[in-house]
Amino acid sequence: MRIAPVVLALLIAIIACERERAISSFESTWTTSPDRTWVGPGFWANRLQDWRVKDGRLECIGGGPMRTVHVLTRRLSSGDGDARGEVELSTTLGTTRPAGLESEAGSAGFLIGAGAGLDYRAAALVHHSYGESAGLYAGIDGRGRLFVSDFEKEDGLIAESDASLSSVDSIGLRLSVKPSADGYMLSLAATHAASDSETIALNVGPIARDRLVGNIALVSNTASDDTTGFWFRRLRVYGNKLDAHDERTGGPIIGGQHTLSRGKLKLTAQLMPIGSSDSLNVDFQVREGASWETVASSRIVVPGYTATFELDGWDVSRDSPYRLAYVLRATDGTTRTYYQEGVIRRNPIDKDEIVVATFTGNHNVAHPGVDRGTFPWSWGVWFPHNDIIRHVSAHEPDFLFFSGDQVYEGASPTRADRAHPYEDYLYKWYLWHWAFGGLTAEIPTVSIPDDHDVYHGNIWGAGGIATPEGLAGAAAQDKGGYKLPPDWVNMVQRTQTSHLPDPYDSAPAEQGIGVYYTDILYGGVSFAVIEDRKFKSAPAPLIPEAEVWNGWPQNPSFDPIAGADVAGATLLGDRQVSFLEGWAADWSDGTWMKVMLSQTIFANVATLPDSAASGAVIPSLEILAPGDYAANEKTVSDMDSNGWPQSGRNRALRAMRRGFAVHLAGDQHLASTIQYGIDRWGDAGYALCVPSIANFWPRRWFPPTAGANRQPGSPRYTGDHVDGFGNKMTVHAVANPHRYGKEPTRLHERAPGYGIARFDHRDRTISLAAWPRWADPSRGDAPYPGWPVVFGQVDNYGRMPIAHLPTLAVTGTSDPVVQVVQESSGEAIYTLRISGGHFTPMVFAEGSYTLHVGEPRTDKMKTFTGVFASTESGDTIRVEF
Repeated sequence: MRIAPVVLALLIAIIACERERAISSFESTWTTSPDRTWVGPGFWANRLQDWRVKDGRLECIGGGPMRTVHVLTRRLSSGDGDARGEVELSTTLGTTRPAGLESEAGSAGFLIGAGAGLDYRAAALVHHSYGESAGLYAGIDGRGRLFVSDFEKEDGLIAESDASLSSVDSIGLRLSVKPSADGYMLSLAATHAASDSETIALNVGPIARDRLVGNIALVSNTASDDTTGFWFRRLRVYGNKLDAHDERTGGPIIGGQHTLSRGKLKLTAQLMPIGSSDSLNVDFQVREGASWETVASSRIVVPGYTATFELDGWDVSRDSPYRLAYVLRATDGTTRTYYQEGVIRRNPIDKDEIVVATFTGNHNVAHPGVDRGTFPWSWGVWFPHNDIIRHVSAHEPDFLFFSGDQVYEGASPTRADRAHPYEDYLYKWYLWHWAFGGLTAEIPTVSIPDDHDVYHGNIWGAGGIATPEGLAGAAAQDKGGYKLPPDWVNMVQRTQTSHLPDPYDSAPAEQGIGVYYTDILYGGVSFAVIEDRKFKSAPAPLIPEAEVWNGWPQNPSFDPIAGADVAGATLLGDRQVSFLEGWAADWSDGTWMKVMLSQTIFANVATLPDSAASGAVIPSLEILAPGDYAANEKTVSDMDSNGWPQSGRNRALRAMRRGFAVHLAGDQHLASTIQYGIDRWGDAGYALCVPSIANFWPRRWFPPTAGANRQPGSPRYTGDHVDGFGNKMTVHAVANPHRYGKEPTRLHERAPGYGIARFDHRDRTISLAAWPRWADPSRGDAPYPGWPVVFGQVDNYGRMPIAHLPTLAVTGTSDPVVQVVQESSGEAIYTLRISGGHFTPMVFAEGSYTLHVGEPRTDKMKTFTGVFASTESGDTIRVEF
């Protein structure tokens, strides 16, 4: 077939245009950037504290092996290697040691093809350690020689140049990637910036096509104890083997959280570490029609780089799109505004069911069990948790609760850097925002710090005191208090909790450490946010005879049931118990359900082998097959659990059950649903301890004695039990670690996942479930065996009544609140918004009572005094409004 010349020319022009459109480029802007720790919106630095922008160039200042800065907006595509599959990278680099390297150690250059097959955010963590999908490293070493190395191998040198440059100061480095018949050819060249005549080159190939897919990064590689690194003046990436993703930025705003309660919106924007000359203001904008209106501005707080907005009188009747706006100014005077968008959802007060998704233990990578700072990539990268986020979203949650350990200080992804705690915490906290920010941008969220968030293995806050000087690790923790400075602790709390409603009592704890315990009313559900670590006593000073180490009694003759509940031992403290009692009695503004949120549950649901003296053996215990039961186990007495102190635990439970509250918590690395018992089994509320997002500490529950009164066919570990402190608990479901047959086993056999709590407004039922991470609700997958556990709201006050008051028959108002007050003590026994108009109040002692009935804080409220308890039925009090 003959093609007309005009048509042929047109086809050629179209093809040329297509090829030109496919070419992508990227260039750094460090030359016009103010000095700052944060390296810019198009990059992710490993680690935050190891890099900075200074005097118009990028500098690695931390030293250490394979420090990387990844490009976020461009990625090597998985093209088929045709003529369009080319890319070129260029930069100017040198050493931060003025006289150059004093030895042949160290190198710098490009990491290419990093994290193929991974989410770009996971790939952006590749640094330091070799392993699967780690990429190819092409650069120049301290001897002035070019090299290409396979970063998937410990000793992966592919080729190096025979020739060398006289120094590695101010070197122009260029890498070209071009397709060949068998893959790709790499051409690496280096030139002294001051002398174009001194140039060396290295050609390598063919390289398999699948190795040239993934992230691009700059590398500074020096010895671990070397405080110097390399600098880079400009990075340019150009070619048609690039996927462009301009939306993939790492700041300046990395995320946000908000709550909406009683018509007040509080939202905290989290920023990257801006520089001293950068703007300190963030704008909050809402969309009105087709335009955006700035309704508030907030100043950034340093340290922590948060900006918190408080807006009273928020319109809770509609969804409101919003965006956070921040203006970034360059040294040449140009500006660019960056946005972070989301939606403030309407208050779901009319929904029949409120769904809460709850999490704990945000571990990002497989735990290495080594102390070299990172991990072999082949062990597993869980970050950015796309699977769990997708599965949680299928439940369409109305509210999110992160109960603690949003950050792990060690090996997730890097070990704790206590020399730079501010930057080290933020580096890891930003990963949490990067992973969960899509959820928190639209769904009200509570996140509260636990022990690892404040860089403790365990913490007994003892009212906020400092740990004794001269001690570290468990020795310091066992004495009580915080190991790091109060300014740092306050920064951690500010990043995680400053979007919560104002504290119930804002008086700071010891050392000026702030408090955040408060309540939130959303969708008619009243949430109490509790700090169950900050005020808790440390056991070692109070029980010296127990010989406590890291919360575990080491004296074999010590009896925790008889000897641990000593005078002076505090769990929540007087301030929080007083708050809980007031909260339990307050059912105003349409409240119809009470939920307490805290770091962990008030029991020690765990067992260990008889020979174990502490939980240190947990990571080495065999993971059993489903249905297998560990023999020769014992219940344990871990004082990090809130089974201790027993009296403090019971005091908290009594306050909680006065509001028929259910308890949501985490921390234990073992999902469970129990009902608390104080004087008898089942006389207090239910609790859901949720599974860890990713678990490296697989606790288990294999009690030696089968539980009493368990349901027919239920596992022997269910039913009525006592924990290692003698606390009564009825175990309904537990997700023990088992070989579930899901890959990767290192993740899934430790029973990871999340929790879902459903609160039904119509019949006041509560459904609690622990979900496996691998289960897809959209496909009809099920939660862990034993769940969901479904019960009625009134079951949270399971105390056996000895009598009843007359039946209330209420007309003129719907679902009134009923409060029962014992007249002899003046104590509010309980308060409840009933469903419907009829209720027969139960009581637990003879005598007379006062009843408050109606709608609190309105004129629809009536009081009846001198109402006597009776074991007979039939009397009625008619209440008309």
